[in-house]
Amino acid sequence: MSDRDTSPVGATVEAGVAPDPPRSHAPVTPVARPRGLILVLALACGIAVANIYYAQPLVTPIAAAFGVSEGRTALAITLGQIGYALGLALLLPLGDLVENRRLVPRMLLVTALAALAAGLSPGFGPFLAAAVVLGMTSVVAQILIAFVANTSSAGERGAVVGNVMTGLLLGILLARTVSSLVAAAWGWRAIYLISAGLLAALAVVLARILPRRGPSSGGSYPALLASIVRLAREESVLRRRAITQALVFGAFSAFWTSVAVQLDHREHLGQVGIGLFALVGAAGAIGAPVAGRLGDRGLGRSASGIALALAAVSMVLAGIWAGNLVLLAVAAVLLDIAVQCHIVLSQREIYTLRPDARARVTTVFMTTVFVGGATGSGLSGLAYDERGWSGVTVLGTAMASLGFAIWAVAALRGRPSR
Repeated sequence: MSDRDTSPVGATVEAGVAPDPPRSHAPVTPVARPRGLILVLALACGIAVANIYYAQPLVTPIAAAFGVSEGRTALAITLGQIGYALGLALLLPLGDLVENRRLVPRMLLVTALAALAAGLSPGFGPFLAAAVVLGMTSVVAQILIAFVANTSSAGERGAVVGNVMTGLLLGILLARTVSSLVAAAWGWRAIYLISAGLLAALAVVLARILPRRGPSSGGSYPALLASIVRLAREESVLRRRAITQALVFGAFSAFWTSVAVQLDHREHLGQVGIGLFALVGAAGAIGAPVAGRLGDRGLGRSASGIALALAAVSMVLAGIWAGNLVLLAVAAVLLDIAVQCHIVLSQREIYTLRPDARARVTTVFMTTVFVGGATGSGLSGLAYDERGWSGVTVLGTAMASLGFAIWAVAALRGRPSR
C-alpha cells in the first residue's frame, strides 16, 4: 500500500492572541506555517532535547568536580534518560489535554530552571536530581513535533515534520560536541547555564508567536493515561514502528555511549578531539528532510527497510574500521543517517493513525524508543567492559538486525503501512 497520508486532521488551531480557547473547537483545515515559525520550533526542539546528552562527554570533569568515580557519574546519563521516559509517559499526554500555547512556554521555563540548577549544583545529589527533571521536561520537544503534525496539511506534513525533526536531531548530535567545546573553554557547568538562558528566551518568544491549538481530548488526566494503554493495544502499526525504532535507537545509543571511551583509550583524543568527532556525526542530519519527502511520495515502507539495514551495516563497519579514525567517522555518519531516516518515516506513519490523539501516539512511540535507547546505553557499558569495542559493535549490529527482521516479516506478510 502507499505511504501517502490521506487521513483528515481534526486539530484545532487559532492564530490570534484572543483569550484562552474553550475546551472544544470546530475542526479547521491545517494551513502552511511560516518558515520563521518552523525555524523557531526546530531550534526549541534541538535546545530542549540536547540537555539529556550534554553529560555524555563530560563524565570525567563532572566526576572530578564532585569527587566521585566516572562509573558513578555515568548515572547522571541514565537518570536523564529515565526522566525523559517518565516525561513521555506522564507529561507528553498533556499536549492533547492542555492548550499548547499555554503549555509549551511553561514547560520551557521549567526546563530552563532545571538546567540552571544543574549548572549551579553544589553536590552530586542535587546534580542527579536536576538531571531527572531536565529529562522529564525536555519532552516539550515531542509536544512541539506533534503540534506541527497537527497543524500541517496532509501534503506537506512529512516535509514539515522532517524539518522540525532536523532541529531535534541536530540537538541530539551536536550536544556532545558543543558541551565538549564549551567545557574546554569555560568548564562543564557553563553549558547548562547557557542552555538555561536560551530556553528562557525561547519560552518568551513562543508565548508570543505560537498559534493556538485547543485540546483534542476533553477527558480527565487519568482517563487520558488509560487511553494511552488502550491505544498501544489497539494499534499494531504503532507497536511495530515503536519496537523497530527502539531497536535501531538502542544501536545508536550503544555506539555513542562507548565511542568516547574508545577514542580516549585507543586514539588518545582529548575533550576537544572527542567533541570534533561527534561533530562529524552531525552530518547525518541530512537524512531527516529527505526521509520526510520520501514518505510524502509513498516510499516510506521500502525506505524504512533500507534505513534499518543501513544501521546494521554501519555497526558492522564500525567494528571493522575501529583502527581507522576517518573510516570510523564514516560509519558514525551512516549510522546517524539510518536512525534519523527511520524515525522521521516512523513518526510520519504513526501520525496518520489517530489524528485526534497525536500526543498520545507520540507517548507510546517515544517511551518505547527511549526504553530501547536506555537499554542500548546500559548494555553498551557492560559490553565494553567485557569485550571492548568489538562487544559494543556486536551489540549494535544485533539490535539493528532484529529491527530489520521485524520489518521484513511485516513486509512479507503484506501488513498495511501508510
